Amino acid sequence: MTGMLASVNSVSEALLVLSAGIDIIDLKQPELGALGALDIAVVKQIVTEIAGRCPVSATVGDLPMQAELVFNAVKAMAETGVDYVKIGFFPGDDWLGTLDKLSSLAEHNYALIAVLFADTKPDISFLSALAAAGFKGVMLDTMNKRTGSLTQVMIKSDILAFVKQAKARGLLCGLAGSLREADISELLVYQADYLGFRGALCLEHDRVGPLNKQAVFKIKQAMKLSVISS
Repeated sequence: MTGMLASVNSVSEALLVLSAGIDIIDLKQPELGALGALDIAVVKQIVTEIAGRCPVSATVGDLPMQAELVFNAVKAMAETGVDYVKIGFFPGDDWLGTLDKLSSLAEHNYALIAVLFADTKPDISFLSALAAAGFKGVMLDTMNKRTGSLTQVMIKSDILAFVKQAKARGLLCGLAGSLREADISELLVYQADYLGFRGALCLEHDRVGPLNKQAVFKIKQAMKLSVISS
């Protein structure tokens, strides 16, 4: 069954989505980009407050694909105690060198999640390299949050191919990218492991604004009803 991931940037937001029964709490700072990173101290505080009641993931920021830089950021974030560390594979620089460097962390049971960006037309054959490097999972997201939701920037057949290829390689699979309530029923058909939300959980879909309790529960209920109907 497809679960719900909610991105938060504070202890209070984390506790709010926990009360709504969210499946994964994702830590990021939307003001700092597509995958902006929260301060390490804040991440540690949230991990302590959640205390294992829900899996927690965290992003390492919109970093260039430079092996040593990404490695150090991932290692530092993993040491906060989060369950998953998300790494954005942004266009340019050294993808394979970065992947090779990160494989040593995967060998030590760090649960790494790669994030590919639909609006950059990613080559899904890269999923084979992710699996070979020991990554736990992969997410499809959007880099430019102003161009519409995932369903608006990627055609259905390509989303389906992404999910199928991820599952075929034993990778956890998530779909995100300015998702709206209207996207839920369409995306659940693909049977990804998670759908990720931020903007839809905020007032007026402003992803850099605070979460809104009513919006969080509304999306959670929409997920539940859509799963039942499917």
